[in-house]
Amino acid sequence: MKISRLSAVVTTLALASTFAVVGMAPATAKGGERRVEARGKCSSATIWKMKAKPDNGRLQVELEIDSNRNGQTWTVALRDNGVAVFSGRRVTKAPSGSFSVEFRTPNRAGADKFVGTARNTRTGEVCTARVTY
Repeated sequence: MKISRLSAVVTTLALASTFAVVGMAPATAKGGERRVEARGKCSSATIWKMKAKPDNGRLQVELEIDSNRNGQTWTVALRDNGVAVFSGRRVTKAPSGSFSVEFRTPNRAGADKFVGTARNTRTGEVCTARVTY
């Protein structure tokens, strides 16, 4: 019995790690340039999507938050390799009940690790998006 429980736990962990990685996938932008995109769920029903792609020697990064409800206020912070590149408030708008934040940043040597955090000011729901270019 103990071996079968251990086997079930190992299988569950392996499946969970597989699904976690599926959220981020490299793709190809126009002109054959590489881009990355990740999607996920926030702490409640809201979903997020984050993309990074080259743009004239820089990187264009976009974070989209979709709560499916218009008029919600969110605080948003974006970091590039730990350095704050954006901080502000956004409100979800019709028709989809979403908002997006887009910024451009230098393409530094090595991996660029972007983290976006959004918090609903009324409900406290939190979204944490990550993508590495």
